Amino acid sequence: MVKEEREGGSFCYNTFIVIRKIIESAIHKTLKDLGILKVSFSIEHPDDPDHGDFSANVALVVSKELGKDPRDMAEKIADTLRSQKVIEIDRIEVAGPGFVNIFLSRDFFTKSISQIIKDPEFGKTEIYKGKKVMVEYTDPNPFKEFHIGHLMPNAIGESIARLYEWNGARVQRVNYQGDVGLHVAKVLWKVKNDGLKTIENVQASALGYVGGAKSYEEDETAKREIQEINKKIYDRSDAVINKLYDSGKKTSLDYFETIYRKLGTKFDYSFFESETGKIGEELVRKNIPNVFEASEGAIIFKGEKHSLHTRVFITKEGLPTYEAKELGLAFLKEKTYPSDISVVVTANEIKDYFRVLLKALSIINSSLAEKTVHISHGILRLPSGKMSSRTGDVITAETLIADVSGVIRSKMKNESMGKNEREKIIEEIAIGAIKFSILRQSIGKDIVFDFDKSLSFEGDSGPYLQYTAVRARSVLEKGKEVGKISKANNAPSLVSTLERLLCRLPEIMERSGKNYAPQLLVSYLLELAGAFNAYYAYNRIIDDSTESPYRLALTQATATVIENGLSALGIKVPEKM
Repeated sequence: MVKEEREGGSFCYNTFIVIRKIIESAIHKTLKDLGILKVSFSIEHPDDPDHGDFSANVALVVSKELGKDPRDMAEKIADTLRSQKVIEIDRIEVAGPGFVNIFLSRDFFTKSISQIIKDPEFGKTEIYKGKKVMVEYTDPNPFKEFHIGHLMPNAIGESIARLYEWNGARVQRVNYQGDVGLHVAKVLWKVKNDGLKTIENVQASALGYVGGAKSYEEDETAKREIQEINKKIYDRSDAVINKLYDSGKKTSLDYFETIYRKLGTKFDYSFFESETGKIGEELVRKNIPNVFEASEGAIIFKGEKHSLHTRVFITKEGLPTYEAKELGLAFLKEKTYPSDISVVVTANEIKDYFRVLLKALSIINSSLAEKTVHISHGILRLPSGKMSSRTGDVITAETLIADVSGVIRSKMKNESMGKNEREKIIEEIAIGAIKFSILRQSIGKDIVFDFDKSLSFEGDSGPYLQYTAVRARSVLEKGKEVGKISKANNAPSLVSTLERLLCRLPEIMERSGKNYAPQLLVSYLLELAGAFNAYYAYNRIIDDSTESPYRLALTQATATVIENGLSALGIKVPEKM
């Protein structure tokens, strides 16, 4: 019924689509015969794979309306489905109070495993084929340190970008950074007063910000001087300030690049507030009074007219605020890379502000607002609590990576590795553990990083998934050493849970991408890893039996699926563990 090679997806992905349509058609036919034309129901993969590959709850949904026994209705639906004689369907059962459970055939799974082991990019779909997507994320501010809070948008944004790519889109990654504003003025005021001519390291900026922020709050003279420096930064009118500024910005950006390389992120474009401010200011002034209005010397957007709150877009001093700069950014992005979808990843704390921004943007340019998707995330904390760059209570990303690496280093006993190889693997495990802890739950939630759970090699952790993939690859290498290779033939008559799960990766990629929900992919990979490790525990993969090549095929398919799933999450699989 379903061709093995079909444009736009893998064999099992296309088969799942067709099977769902057949099930839906059979259900609608049965309901139509009963006089029901419209009803909402679901066709899902059961939580327990032993309950089949698809399960429909429609009999439970409509039985109350008709006053009929849901099991009788389920049997009618099952009979209609059986009459279709679909070769990929092995059997249909009615279970519990009225679930219709559909089991696919042994031949279907054998063909699917054959496809997976031939396709190193298994998991890709084409639901966004031809779409151009821009994803903005991370957004650290120059003159400040890259702290653990920046790891949240980086991990989330990178996974969203990769999920779009796995679903066929052309993606451009964007980093937007606040290189102007009071935070910069506070740094420059402090380092200038300390006698520095240039800023050559990040620590000088960080200490400068702490000292400048303290003086700004406690000393009126310092406050006025910082505000004056802020204006000079915008108009580039002071050679001394310019030299400090240029050196500090370069130092910061070079420092950020070293962290991006560790995290596996490469941005296509970097935008700065210094360039978006002028664009935003012009847009605001151009749209007075239709969108914006004057208020006590400032220019505002009256959000209450739209059930929102009022925001200032240009200050009394005539400077564009974050809101105006963000407005300018939207137009600069569109000019740089006209896209179909523009995703912006930021913290929850500016969710309400972003609603105001999008409303103002919708009035100025409705199409630009409509394609902008704002994803807001929670806070990453250590058990010690929340950070504050203003007080200097900052935990840098490098510090966390180093601390996590230290714990892993103490656990690794493999002395056969060279030092460089060992350190590379340790860092990959550390970063994988951090990213996993961020992506394992829904994006909007706060996260407290738990060292013990996040670094466990047994269970709900990044290292556990990495280790499972490494174990699978190790088994395949041992097979090659004794002349055994994976082949999808001589499969056992019974379909294993592992086989049922392996085929679902493309669907999970699609759902995770469409819903901006990398946690769905995480949950799937954990379930798959559990199934493989259980299979590994109860089956001898390499032996002289006729089924050994098929067991190796399952092992290879597992390695491919976990590696591809982790790749979509931005997590590397080490060569050894």
